[in-house]
Amino acid sequence: MSADHEHHEGPIKTPTQLLVTVIFSFIAPVFIIIGLVYFVLSYAKPASSGSELGGLTQAELAKTVEMRIAKVGTVEVRDANRPLALGEVVYKAQCVACHGGAVAAAPKFGDAAAWGARIKTGYDALLTSALKGKGTMGAQGGGDWEDAEIGRAVVYMTNAAGGNFPVPERAKPADTATAAAPGASAPK
Repeated sequence: MSADHEHHEGPIKTPTQLLVTVIFSFIAPVFIIIGLVYFVLSYAKPASSGSELGGLTQAELAKTVEMRIAKVGTVEVRDANRPLALGEVVYKAQCVACHGGAVAAAPKFGDAAAWGARIKTGYDALLTSALKGKGTMGAQGGGDWEDAEIGRAVVYMTNAAGGNFPVPERAKPADTATAAAPGASAPK
């Protein structure tokens, strides 16, 4: 070879070295993958008692798997013609946790002084606060109760503190149609 000709030579010099390198490049990743799978699965092996998996009983493990694969949302069909719940029932199910003991600055049930200024704002303002939330109280609308039932709970609480609001009823379909189109006349 001449001095001006560069000399390039790789680490593989014989066909045997090439064969060993090719085989090793396929076998090594397989063993690495097997090792990783073994490492990951070793956490799911039964604990020393034999009846538990990873510290969980069979029932707990089944419940956690069920929770992980549960549907994100559900559809609930409700009877639109069922009678509205009484304000007291809704209060005891939804409101008593905070308003029963004046938790998080909520006015206590029956406390006329605490409810007085709120009652002066009127039923519509109180219902809006209940449905959309206000301060530390979260929105109550869109949950287990219809808006009219939340309204009944508002009336129940305010009337117990000296208010005099009428108990709301479910809006009639004709009422919502005329309310949606201001200035529209009622059907004849």
